[in-house]
Amino acid sequence: MMNKNDKSTKSYRSDTRLVLTGRDPASNHGFVNPPVIHASTVVFESTEVMFSGKAPYGYGRRGTPTTNALTEALTDLEGAAGSVLTPSGLAACSLALLSACKAGDHVLITDSVYEPTRHFCTTVLEPMGVEVSYYDPLIGNEIGSLFKDNTVAVFTEAPGSQTFEMQDIPAIAKIAHAKDAIVLVDNTWGTPLFFNSFENGADITIQAGTKYIVGHSDVMLGTVSANERAWPRLHAVHGAMGYHVGPGDVYLALRGLRTMGVRLAQHEKNAMEIASWLETRPEVDRVLYPALESDPGHEIWKRDFSGACGLLGVILKDCTKAQACAMLDNLELFGLGYSWGGYESLAIYADPRKYRTATKWDEPGQLVRFHIGLEDPKDLIADLEQAFGALKS
Repeated sequence: MMNKNDKSTKSYRSDTRLVLTGRDPASNHGFVNPPVIHASTVVFESTEVMFSGKAPYGYGRRGTPTTNALTEALTDLEGAAGSVLTPSGLAACSLALLSACKAGDHVLITDSVYEPTRHFCTTVLEPMGVEVSYYDPLIGNEIGSLFKDNTVAVFTEAPGSQTFEMQDIPAIAKIAHAKDAIVLVDNTWGTPLFFNSFENGADITIQAGTKYIVGHSDVMLGTVSANERAWPRLHAVHGAMGYHVGPGDVYLALRGLRTMGVRLAQHEKNAMEIASWLETRPEVDRVLYPALESDPGHEIWKRDFSGACGLLGVILKDCTKAQACAMLDNLELFGLGYSWGGYESLAIYADPRKYRTATKWDEPGQLVRFHIGLEDPKDLIADLEQAFGALKS
């Protein structure tokens, strides 16, 4: 067991770090896991201690031993200056953007961004006086042409939500930093185990902890980590917004974190098997999964990532939306659900044509997104094979 005063586990490999980080049994009477502390009020020994600001805890909303165990683990795994928690992945994206800009500023957002993040920009950022522009996710170092005198932040996501474009984040970050802009990365797909955001140029990295950190489809959670440059502002805005995550949810997230490595390895194995099978199917025009050699973003993925998760897309050929939906309705093992990252397999129909503005999604086929869970891939393949029969009806 590492020394209780050594909060870093950087000398260990990722699976070992997931077991050790954010734990301090010596401070918890030897218990392996931290206590679940339900707390609002903190009482102080004296007014002197109360006013000093040096007490480890001041109010439940600003942290407890339970929440600190998770944020310390995240900070360690991410290689960040600090981390905060939010009640959902969308709240994490919103908080990160609010910490990076103010009225009168201009921000650049990838056109492949998670659609609720786009909705936040439209309904909150723009009305409060922030100018928002969307850019081609494949723009790379040409992004410099989109900068204005008041551009302060670039929001990236790799691979893109639903459409899986791989962004050249190091190239984008190099241009952004030369222009003194903050770089934000939604790293939910890669997680810090497969993509090191900060080593690739991020100032702020975001995860929908609902997905692979929790891993069991039973908790809503967002995480935001920042480097030294972005941390003071992120920490201040997080406190001002009053964000807090309940201790029970934090405990479940900590519990999920310990097995994230082994779960992701199995998700990747299953997804690769199914993605390779899907490429052979006559019903499939293209599989959107950067880990496949056939994917247009494979070279960037191979350069920057060390693994892939269970989320992928499929473009079905020669079918209508109604036929694609009939196929989805015919699935037995795949649930129909918007989330992903849990142990179960899921599927949804997607139509990027409805929201793209900087680019056009002009694929002729129908797009379906699959999350490949922890079921036996042979059973999932059999389910997909029988469901494809609905495309012919």
